[in-house]
Amino acid sequence: MAHFVAHVDGGSHGNPGPSGIGVVLEDSRGGKIRVSKWIGLQDNNVAEYVALLEALQLALALKAKVLHVYSDSEVVVKQMLGEYACRSPRLYSLNWTCRKLARALKFSIAHVRREENMEANRLANHAVKKHSASKQRRVAAPPLPRVIAQPKVRKTATAC
Repeated sequence: MAHFVAHVDGGSHGNPGPSGIGVVLEDSRGGKIRVSKWIGLQDNNVAEYVALLEALQLALALKAKVLHVYSDSEVVVKQMLGEYACRSPRLYSLNWTCRKLARALKFSIAHVRREENMEANRLANHAVKKHSASKQRRVAAPPLPRVIAQPKVRKTATAC
């Protein structure tokens, strides 16, 4: 059986703000896959759910049978366990999707302190910093020249 353990984290620099996810997926032999992705301008809870979604999709793509997830987001963990209701429309669809994917696996999720999730946290922050740095290096394109339309002059035939 393919057993996997995932540490997931989503981070937002501002709420909402530039966001990234970090996922560390480890198989039963100790092999690790690390994911660091920029996900645009999101709030922190959306980033946390997108990190979980990434871990679920990756595990399923690798034909996992068992997935245990560790997250430092109490909201995501308790919502996935059904202990908290998911009332936010933007989180509801992510929660629903994650729960649907999780049903294809022997799935479990647990809350851990941030200190126990440092590698995923570093990957999430790296994605945001990398995107911000590349954005700062870009040179703004010069403004397009303004074209002022000339009024059209209609020529009419004149009788002589």
